[in-house]
Amino acid sequence: MADTMQFDLVSPERRVASYKATAVRIPGAEGELTAMPLHAPLITTLRPGVLHVEGEKGTEEYIVTGGFAQIGAEGISVLAEESYHRDEMSQEILDRMIDAAAERQRKAVEASHNDPGPVDDAAKLLSDMVAMGNHIGLSSKQPSL
Repeated sequence: MADTMQFDLVSPERRVASYKATAVRIPGAEGELTAMPLHAPLITTLRPGVLHVEGEKGTEEYIVTGGFAQIGAEGISVLAEESYHRDEMSQEILDRMIDAAAERQRKAVEASHNDPGPVDDAAKLLSDMVAMGNHIGLSSKQPSL
């Protein structure tokens, strides 16, 4: 049985991380899941949250705002809409993320004509962004929902 798997995390701007990992905890849209070596093949969408990666250097944390994770026999590839190592996160970055999510919610409310689907999705996105900030110890501006 393999002890490690290849872990790759990329965003549109850059390769964020690439190394051998023993486990990766993913903030999946349908719930948290942990991928380990020889995990069954799977593709899942991501929700905003913290990706935890266990490797030779201990546990590393990465902030993701959405995207996809592909788990295969060779390892796991995470394609994030936006991603930062936990040490790179700042209040300014979190505020920008939350402002973008709040704007998306505002536009969904305006365009929905009381159709709950898009409004609920946008509210969930905003809620996930605020919870992610709280989880890593940054406070949000607590936009009005």
